[in-house]
Order: sequence, then structure tokens, then C-alpha cells
Amino acid sequence: MIQKVRLALALLLLLLGMAGYAFYSTSDQFGAPLKLTDLQAYESSKQFNGQQFTNQIPTTSNASFKRGMESLSAFLFNEAQTEPSRPLEVLPVTRQTLLNPPDEMRIIWFGHSTFLMQVQEMNLLLDPMLTMTPAPHPMLGSDRYSQKIPINIEDLPAIDAVLLSHDHYDHLDYTSIIKLDPKVGHYFVPLGVGLHLQHWGISPERITELDWWQTANLGESVFTLTPARHFSGRKFENRDTTLWGGWVVESQEQRVLFTGDSGYGPHFKEIGRRFGGLDLALVETSQYNKRWPNIHMMPEQGVQAAIDAKAKVMMPIHWGAFTLSLHAWNEPPERAVAEAKRRGQAIVVPKIGEILQLSQTKQPSGWWRDY
Repeated sequence: MIQKVRLALALLLLLLGMAGYAFYSTSDQFGAPLKLTDLQAYESSKQFNGQQFTNQIPTTSNASFKRGMESLSAFLFNEAQTEPSRPLEVLPVTRQTLLNPPDEMRIIWFGHSTFLMQVQEMNLLLDPMLTMTPAPHPMLGSDRYSQKIPINIEDLPAIDAVLLSHDHYDHLDYTSIIKLDPKVGHYFVPLGVGLHLQHWGISPERITELDWWQTANLGESVFTLTPARHFSGRKFENRDTTLWGGWVVESQEQRVLFTGDSGYGPHFKEIGRRFGGLDLALVETSQYNKRWPNIHMMPEQGVQAAIDAKAKVMMPIHWGAFTLSLHAWNEPPERAVAEAKRRGQAIVVPKIGEILQLSQTKQPSGWWRDY
């Protein structure tokens, strides 16, 4: 009897392993294979060393077996409130509201790092992660804190452009892209990320790939891909085979920085020097941990990054939707607001779905403390 149970368990594990390998090998969720021959087109980039992309300064993510065991132990014995006590309330946005934008730029946060930006009669989507789990399969990630998003994909108006910062699952979501694509005019992405989009059936003519500091125009707006201190990869074997970055979106009236994911580094001062100041900086200040200090910023570093970039106003991002680290879910805005006050940096923390216009910014209300 015991031998039969052992045999059944072994067979079950074998079948699960085979199913997992088949999913890993064939699912479109993982994007393009990104073989070395595919990357030869990027040999002229200063960020590409012939095999993979690199950061401006030495950067490690401490992804060793020892660090992995430490992280697992910390996860198992973590006492922080890593999720809200109840689902987050989201302010709904109607299609009619979006079809009647004001002359001034306005921005709507969807949680984490996803934004709808309306500028000069254009609709831009930044890092549209609009599904419930930031992972290749729902069983492999945490659920969204809210039960819905401000507006369903089906109700969105036409999207003139999608801007992507890098190819991680919480920023480049396969299901979101497939559902959005019939509405999307063009994609602006870092080097290599376009190969994923092409793998998913999007024509190269609708994709513009940029290196750091390169620019592209759409209408009267200018998009500049800015450096970030991070890494990339959707599979274990294709780490750093696509570039990562942030974006500066310039209209005739305003300049907005979207940092993407980034550790702290000298590139923020360089952004400040090149652009001479920003009206708003959407700054990554969450999913940090002392075990990976180089690839995500602590909230205090995020405030310093906004100061370095000469931002009039900053907004903490990369929080409010998913648990990807071990800190309390609402610790990032609390620490960022406290540091911004100490440093004299203007800061806004809108609710998910709240419409943000720079001429109507409000002091943070502390809404996250209600959960």
C-alpha cells in the first residue's frame, strides 16, 4: 500500500513537472525567446556589452541561493501588514470623462506603475498592467488589492500610444497588451522590448525602440527614454537581454518624468541637468528591501531622486496594487510624505482613479491609513 502511495505521488510530481515545463517552454506569456542573434541589432548601444544590457554604474541584485533562502525565511516569518485590511476603494472613471479632456495635462493612476496620461488631445498609457496578478500565471503572484480598476479596458477610448519602461510582468502584461492592442496606435519601448510585442503579433511598424536619451515625437509631444538602474527579463535565461528605463513626456506646457523601476543613482541629477526642471516626477518608491538595495529605491531615496531631477512636485508610485516585497503595503507613502515634508519637496498621493491636474494639486490626505 505504501509503495502504491509513493508511486502515485511520484507520478503526480512528474506530471506537474511536465506541465510546468510545457507552460514555461510554450506559453506566450513569456514573450520572445531573445536569442543572442536577435540582439545583434543593438550592438551600437553603449548600454549593450555584446551579450546583455548593463547599468551606468555597477549594480547587483544579490540574486544568489543564500539571498534566496534569506528572503524565503523573511517571508515566512514576516509580521508586517503586507496587504490592506480590506479591498481598496477605487474611484471610477467614465469613458465620457475621458472623451472630454481639458487643455491642461491630466493623469489618472491605476495603482502600481500604471497611468493614463491625457496630453494635447492624446491618450497615453504608461506600463499598462490592468489584470489582477502581475505574474505569468495567476497561481504565481499576489492578487490586486482592489477588486476592480478605475475603468475597464473595453471602455477606454482610443490610445494614441503605450509607453513601456521594461519587460517585467508588473509593467509589461501580456493579457493587458492583447486586450488593449485594437485600441493602440503606437508603442514606444526600450531597446529589445519590441521583440516581445512582435512575438505577440504586433507589427514592427507600430513599434519604436529607443536607447537612453533618444527621443521620439507624437503630435506635438516629445518622449525621451531616460536611464534607470534596474534589470530585465521574463525568463531565467534571458535576463538583461532587453533595456530598461524611464520616460520624460514633454508637452508645450509641461514636463513629466516617469522613473519606471530604478535604484538610486546619478542619472536623476543628469535628468535634472538635461531638462532644467520638471513639473511632476512619478517616482518609484516601493517594493524595496535591504536585500536588493540597488534596483529599487527606499522612499527617502525616491524623494532625493525627485530633488535631483528638479521636480516641482513628486508622486510615489510602484505601490497600492500588489505585494512584491516584505514591507507594510502602505509604508511607502507614509515614509515618502514624511521625508518630502522634511526636505521641502512638494508631494501628491492621489487615490487610485483620482484625476490629477498640476494646477489643482492637493496636500496628501492620508487615505491609505484607513486600510
